[in-house]
Amino acid sequence: MESLAPLVAASINAGTPLMLAALGLLINEKSGMVNLGAEGMMLVAAIAGFATAINSGSVVFGFMAGAAAGMLMAGFFALLTVWLGTNQYATGLALSLFGGGASAYLGIKYVGQSMTNSKFEIPFLADLPFFGTALFKQHPMVYVSLGLCAAIVWFLYRTRAGLILRAVGESPSSAHSLGYNVRHIRCGALLFGGACCGLAGAFLSLVYTPLWVEGMTAGRGWIALALTTFATWRPARVLIGAYLFGGVTMLTFYAQAVGVEVASQLLSMLPYLATIVVLVLISRNANWIKLNMPASLGKNFHPH
Repeated sequence: MESLAPLVAASINAGTPLMLAALGLLINEKSGMVNLGAEGMMLVAAIAGFATAINSGSVVFGFMAGAAAGMLMAGFFALLTVWLGTNQYATGLALSLFGGGASAYLGIKYVGQSMTNSKFEIPFLADLPFFGTALFKQHPMVYVSLGLCAAIVWFLYRTRAGLILRAVGESPSSAHSLGYNVRHIRCGALLFGGACCGLAGAFLSLVYTPLWVEGMTAGRGWIALALTTFATWRPARVLIGAYLFGGVTMLTFYAQAVGVEVASQLLSMLPYLATIVVLVLISRNANWIKLNMPASLGKNFHPH
């Protein structure tokens, strides 16, 4: 069991950026907005957070810069889709492509630089056998992400604001007729989603790696998008799914470390192969997807 503790710890660490991004995207989609620009937002946030941390010497400022960069990108997406009525899918893809190019250009002088992370642990609990190594020696952002997941569950299902958000996602015209400003609610949801994707990108460059490499998200933004469907738009299932995908990612490195004679390229494919398999299995039950998916997902709203 003790030998498995580092694998569990690494899986949680690898799943954290997926969970952060997927939780933000879930809030977007609960309001009826689909933002396919998660990959681009995470990349821009990764370089913004890394550059800020390198120049300021503060990881906290790095996370703040990452969240701000994600919100800025999401704000641009909101301007185009919510206010100007552009197609959500095309705009999201354009945002993702823009983020990839912009981050590569902005990060040129930071390639090759790296950071040293301080070790974190919770006193007393970190000394527990197995659980201490697996759960209580994580970066504080890991625990922040868990708290965020719990807060979103409470917000969506225990507050009036959460009910309004879900109502906008189901029927924006009905919410508008009741006096709610659908555009403002959707913009707020998009900005929150951008901040979460920004934190996810900053986590990759500040904690998970910690360095800057062009295209370092390696498809995690797309996996986070798939994760919202895998979780059927429920925050608790996002947590399970993120750690599951994180575990698959770490399993590839673990297999290589113990000498499994499989091509490294094949092992690297496993997380993405797992994503495809899960989506195929879920898609077999179309009614289940329809019951859980927000009815106005991907549909623009134009108040009259």
